[in-house]
Amino acid sequence: MSLTPLRDSGASARVPAVTAQTLLEMKRCGHAITSLTAYDYPTARLVDQAGIDVILVGDSVGMAVLGYDTTLPVTMDEMLHHTRAVARGVQRAFLVADMPFGSYQASAEDAIRNATRFIKEASAHAVKIEGGQRRAELVRRLTDAEISVVSHIGLTPQSVHRMSGYRVQGRTSEAVDELYADAVALEAAGAVAIVLEGIPREVAGEITARAGIPTIGIGAGPDCDGQILVFHDLFNLTFSPPAKFVRRYADGAAFFADALERYRDDVASRTFPGDAESYHLPRELREQREAQEQPADLHATGKK
Repeated sequence: MSLTPLRDSGASARVPAVTAQTLLEMKRCGHAITSLTAYDYPTARLVDQAGIDVILVGDSVGMAVLGYDTTLPVTMDEMLHHTRAVARGVQRAFLVADMPFGSYQASAEDAIRNATRFIKEASAHAVKIEGGQRRAELVRRLTDAEISVVSHIGLTPQSVHRMSGYRVQGRTSEAVDELYADAVALEAAGAVAIVLEGIPREVAGEITARAGIPTIGIGAGPDCDGQILVFHDLFNLTFSPPAKFVRRYADGAAFFADALERYRDDVASRTFPGDAESYHLPRELREQREAQEQPADLHATGKK
């Protein structure tokens, strides 16, 4: 797939943009919602042109791109930087930006201020925040401020220390009841969609059936309204064993490693660049300079 100019007059330019209402209509019609993360311009272009419905600039950028051990160190500046880059590559998809840890926990005022920056400065269509019932009032405040919110319950990576690791949630009757209550509270508060991560398929399926808004699953089984994965997981670019719910669609690591090794070898053997990959003087100037050149030994001896 070639990366054609973003603002073109082709068929892709006439494809309607995906909105929160589009996602709701897809749920009502039973059409599966496709979602994927993206963290930079070229990746966003590829994902958008592939027809993915929702692009999430996840704080997973911290682990997938920035080399952090968790998502917790990711800052607002980093998220804004990556969201701006992704937005430049998006023409159709619904663009959601993750609010990083610390950007919304202190106060509603901080949260609204930071969320507004994603919409105003980075061209996001919505923000995503983690947490259930305890975030319902914040979701309501953000919605009242004209900011669309995608909620996230179940395994919430920003709570990794409180959860004692990345553990499947909703394995007890009480935990299941809490997840149901979370979904109800968030929908009532105005969330446009809910990400369900790391919960049993049966629970995710029942939440999806009960909810009036779309559910997007990751490690939550096939019965959600849509699915999302991390781009780097799809292509084996995480340098770690995949989670159970990940399906790898290509071995990007092997692809890149092979190309890099061949490039290294070509440079070392001086077979790259070749003449075809080199620039040349204009023919007339080259011939003129060649005619003026004299053997070095004649200059040294003064012979004619």
